[in-house]
Amino acid sequence: MLLTGMMAAALGGCAGASEQSSGASDSARAEIVVADYPLQYVVEQLTDLPVANLTAPGVEPHDLELTPQQVRQVQEASLVVYQSGFQAAVDDAVAQVRPDGPSVDASASFEPLTTSDGVDPHFWLSPKNLIPVAQAVAAQLSDADSEAAKLQAFTDRMNKLDADLRDGLADCQRQTFVTTHAAFGYLARDYGLEQVAIAGLDPNNEPSAARLAEVRATAEKTGVTTIFYETLASDAVAKSLADDLGLATDVLDPVEGVTSASRGDDYAEIMEANLAALRKANGCR
Repeated sequence: MLLTGMMAAALGGCAGASEQSSGASDSARAEIVVADYPLQYVVEQLTDLPVANLTAPGVEPHDLELTPQQVRQVQEASLVVYQSGFQAAVDDAVAQVRPDGPSVDASASFEPLTTSDGVDPHFWLSPKNLIPVAQAVAAQLSDADSEAAKLQAFTDRMNKLDADLRDGLADCQRQTFVTTHAAFGYLARDYGLEQVAIAGLDPNNEPSAARLAEVRATAEKTGVTTIFYETLASDAVAKSLADDLGLATDVLDPVEGVTSASRGDDYAEIMEANLAALRKANGCR
């Protein structure tokens, strides 16, 4: 998406533009701008500085478009934390209005998982992947002693969550799980599971009849008990498939945002809820 016109509006004085409910009500006063909720969670564990999230709660981050005011936020932030290759609007804004400004690109901090649809952006669904991102953010912050203590606490928390997932999914009757879109590749890879996704990496893609037939056949063959859906995307296909197969449905949350429908108040709590849902569905001891 080209931001030339938006950039001009932002630089020409968009202070009067209406603010978006994006966790960014402080507008350009925010010290740190982040592209989405998982990065917001990381940054907020490391600093007390104000953080503005470009992706509003309840909005699919895949679909993000920026207002002129948000482009200006990106320009004026003391630090921008984003993930290149995930949200094109943010990539464009960073390149055009702050090419040399302090920033952290999370994509440089983890080994990408490539699927037939492309590079899977949902790296945060394996908690250990957040640790190097936190290290990169902490290196950009000014209060070294405070940040070091907070970074250690965050690292301990993510290592504990990683251990909970590893132990909790180590002894299961089934390793296969079926979900609406292919957000859980990192989780499946790192914890010995097999993800079967109805749609691809983009939750807005409609599955073909052939793909639905493949998922039905796999579900019957592997004995799955549950079709998972998520809070920010339509559950219609998942529930229809579950009804056809006589299976249960449940939520498996890709943690792309936190809303009143989320099973937890933050990333760690929602991931623990995901673990409980997978353990129940897959018959884990």
